[in-house]
Amino acid sequence: MTFAALILALLTTPLQSGLLSMVSGIHHITAVTRKVQANVDFYAGFLGMRLVKQTAGYEDATQLHLFYGDAAGTPGSLLTFLTWEDGAPGRAGYGQISEISLSINPVSIGYWLTRAMSFGVRSEGPADEFGEPVLRLKDPDNIILKLAGAKNLASPAAWDGASIPVEHAIQRVRGATMLTEKLAESRSFLETHFGYRFQASRGTIDRLVSQSGDIIDVRDARGFWSGAPGTGTVDHVAFRAADEETLLSVRKALEATDAPPTNMHDRKYFRSLYAREPGGTLLELATDKPGVTVDEEQAALGGKLFAPPEAITNLHDLKVMLPQFSMPGQPRVNYRELPFVHRFYTPPDPDGSVFVLLHGSGGNETTLMPLLNKAAPRATLLGVRGRATEEGFPRWYKRITPFSFDQNDIKTEAEAFAAFIEGAVKSYGLDPQKVVYVGYSNGANLLNSLLYLHPNLVHKAVLLRSMPVLSDYPHADLKGTDLLVISGKTDAYGKYASELEERLKSSGATVDSDVIPGGHDLGDADIPIIQKWLLQENR
Repeated sequence: MTFAALILALLTTPLQSGLLSMVSGIHHITAVTRKVQANVDFYAGFLGMRLVKQTAGYEDATQLHLFYGDAAGTPGSLLTFLTWEDGAPGRAGYGQISEISLSINPVSIGYWLTRAMSFGVRSEGPADEFGEPVLRLKDPDNIILKLAGAKNLASPAAWDGASIPVEHAIQRVRGATMLTEKLAESRSFLETHFGYRFQASRGTIDRLVSQSGDIIDVRDARGFWSGAPGTGTVDHVAFRAADEETLLSVRKALEATDAPPTNMHDRKYFRSLYAREPGGTLLELATDKPGVTVDEEQAALGGKLFAPPEAITNLHDLKVMLPQFSMPGQPRVNYRELPFVHRFYTPPDPDGSVFVLLHGSGGNETTLMPLLNKAAPRATLLGVRGRATEEGFPRWYKRITPFSFDQNDIKTEAEAFAAFIEGAVKSYGLDPQKVVYVGYSNGANLLNSLLYLHPNLVHKAVLLRSMPVLSDYPHADLKGTDLLVISGKTDAYGKYASELEERLKSSGATVDSDVIPGGHDLGDADIPIIQKWLLQENR
């Protein structure tokens, strides 16, 4: 029977008694991180958890999703992170999970306290919580993480591939703390639909325990502020369903109440449904199977990137666009705090060339990476994000009308970008004479302005769908500057390309130009033109 047929059959038959008892414990907890490398260093490095899966996001394929767990990626051991590079920080409050707890051997508290001090990780405790020793930490995104000495809550496949002795290894998820303004309703929701039962109460916290032995602490958060999604927050907690019949039975039970509508999903590694409990926290119910070994052998878990089957962008382009990271102990890009958000893509066999990419309106630091990777597969790509915004989307300078621009803003942002390049040259060891700049539309217009405002900065550049935007051009000697200008035959901005080319040539630049049949959009037609120009330049 297909998944769709199973849904139809179960939603049109009476609820089978006993199925709800097959919901037991936590399957995984998902949070949002701002910096993938710091996240990997903390969870795979400091905590010694195994990276068991890396995928493009199922809701947004341009968002990297990492799974950590035990050696086998067992349901109940999984912490997952959606990577929102340089995303806005969220705020923990009611309607959210505020703390995550991981299970360790109670005798390992001293080991972890010592390890935290040696790694420079701030810790609090140990303290007694419901009879368990607990060490409180914060991860790089300031998510509160507790290591709880829990008896009889061990992993069936503890990971011994890290630098941590297996007897001290993280075992599995111990639990989570839910903040709610509706304590009784939230608690009842978990007890009725997800198989938890009341264990004890301490102050404002009711502890609920599952048949699997993990816990949810439901905390009365009346008087708190509301939660806000973003980096450094927990997106949801997922509970375990034994099979699809259980999943669909819970869905039917939820629909028989006043619970908000539920959504069903096929996440490849599990089937799931989402629902919000009365206090607003997002919950998921996920099946144990197929599991993370459905597309990788256990020995190879976490070794390569997978993409959802319905992803619009192909896997090759996603590999170029998604943030790269290195496992603990491996070489990595040590990013510096510079005036512009930026991202490197390093190919498997770099040839030493570096391309600096400036996106068009509404793009970001990754937008041009797939195109330039096709044009120059062995080049290292440095994508940069403009700081101006229009209706919330990045730009390089303010626009007054489609064909007129804020002159002061162009000059200010050009000066800031020049300072960024100076910092990048020093921080990342770039050779200014060998850097190729590639700009599209708004980004290309900043580049052609830079040629006059900072004439010694850019020596070689590709200008895609560009036009002159300065009202007054200062004198600049562009002798020795090599440029490629590609315009679109049907582009509304294309009529300005010849004016731009003549100005650049009159200033001494060497300008090659070409016209593609299309309009303002980029496409495969640009690639051979760029490749031919690069070959010509490298002769």
